[in-house]
Amino acid sequence: MHHAFPLTAFITAVGCLPALAQQGTSQPVTSQMLLDGLKDPTKWLTFGGDYTSQRHSPLTQLTPQNVNRLTPQWLFQTGVLAPGRGIETTPIVLDGVMYITGNNNHAWALDARTGRAIWHYQRTLPDVLRVCCGMVNRGPAILGDKLYMGTLDAHLIALDRKTGSVLWDAKVEEPKNGYSVTLAPLVVKNKVIVGVSGGDYADRGFIDAYDAETGARAWRFYTVPGEGERGSETWPNVEASQRGGGAVWATGAYDPALNLVYYGTGNPNPDYYGDDRKGDNLYTCSLLALDPDTGKLKWYYQFTPHDIHDWDSTQVPVLGAFTIGGQRHQVVMLANRNGFFYVLDRESGKMLLGKPFTGTNWAREIGADGRPVVLDNVGTKEKCLPDQRGGTNFMPPSFDPVRRLFFVTARETCATWESIKPTNITLGERVPSGGAQRFEGGPEQYSALRAIDPSTGERRWEHRFRSYPSNITLDLSGGAMSTATGLVFTGDNDGYLYAFESATGKQLWRFQTGASIWGAPPITYMLDGVQWVVVPSGVTLTAFALPGNRSNSK
Repeated sequence: MHHAFPLTAFITAVGCLPALAQQGTSQPVTSQMLLDGLKDPTKWLTFGGDYTSQRHSPLTQLTPQNVNRLTPQWLFQTGVLAPGRGIETTPIVLDGVMYITGNNNHAWALDARTGRAIWHYQRTLPDVLRVCCGMVNRGPAILGDKLYMGTLDAHLIALDRKTGSVLWDAKVEEPKNGYSVTLAPLVVKNKVIVGVSGGDYADRGFIDAYDAETGARAWRFYTVPGEGERGSETWPNVEASQRGGGAVWATGAYDPALNLVYYGTGNPNPDYYGDDRKGDNLYTCSLLALDPDTGKLKWYYQFTPHDIHDWDSTQVPVLGAFTIGGQRHQVVMLANRNGFFYVLDRESGKMLLGKPFTGTNWAREIGADGRPVVLDNVGTKEKCLPDQRGGTNFMPPSFDPVRRLFFVTARETCATWESIKPTNITLGERVPSGGAQRFEGGPEQYSALRAIDPSTGERRWEHRFRSYPSNITLDLSGGAMSTATGLVFTGDNDGYLYAFESATGKQLWRFQTGASIWGAPPITYMLDGVQWVVVPSGVTLTAFALPGNRSNSK
């Protein structure tokens, strides 16, 4: 269902005329431009920079020699709070205009030179929402002159990128049923692909594709199989599977040669109690390879069968190509919340490598059958397990294909676990079932940026951020972004944006942004001969450049 939607939003045109004029003359975004990705580094057109989701820029103005001169050039205050969370958007940048989303389904077009707002869209949300984990949004997508945004009331909308007005509105699901949309959509050919949040509620996850022009739904793939479908035998009964979770709330990657999209799926439901859902619980905690034209499943790989720790596999999959064991492979890489780093064959889903990238005691190896060899599912104070946010989370990694390094924010945490049988399960409602318990005196708890050699799984270096007391929740740090000159950028809970030397991990620069960088990665783009780096922190967007280079900007 889709329809014009003029009454539940307001739009303000607040911009400067030069930027508005430039929008008017800017060419529509084509599928070829999306395929080209960062070949034109004045643009950042997809969540991951390009379809590989490598977040690796070819730009060379910023180098290890001059990055320490980076200086903030402008700030944009969104002013829209979400309790306990910052903005998590990845901006879209095109022809000098930046498009961002914020908390509570606000969106803006900004002049990418100055941060001045051009227009502002605000969605009016209903009173009944089912949003487990923050009123956030991780970014827009673009095709033609349309911007696409998922909404907290489980819709997908198309905005006119020149004015911010709503062009169509498609209902994905009912929020009362436990659904919302927080991920950045992925545009493939003429389709807009989205997944749903909500695996902490009693619901059934899915991935949808919508016609980019009209908003009509093209296909739906349920991440928990229906009765009699392949994989349904991994659930004890239909009732358990219909509320089985498997949300999809992180943006996928796309391989045009194979015509496959790759998406990670979330936890089964109930999160922490598995006795009434005996079995592997497909396709939760898995990576799915789907045909974007039809939604048909080509292959799957399940990372954590019968998960009872809320270790979603909704991390960002990253595509690459390199040699493993003497043979070159086209691969998809995923650093998983369960503490393992995986490399899979992109075409077949065969596991090529699976090794821990954290100190997890849950498991330390993957068996010949591709399943983790579980050592302990509960943990003790002497041998604790990672907390429910896991070895990493939704913060996007980066991959430098020249230096062959995979950069990921790792989390070292310590908890024991309790599993409690739910007293009542109601569709669309949250299901309390236990969880992680922190305690005084545990091992050091910290997050770190780690560089992994994906052909071996070995750690090349790490930079540890500040430690946290073992009985305090360690929050999420930022994602990563690398460049051709051997730089990698990331942020931390304390609000610092860092630049490191990719090959060695040497800290070259840091800047205190004033608020925590929560899962959000930096981006970079070239404009008027200036290389910019932009990062969200708190509810603010900060743009950096070398001070001397801005003399050319308009």
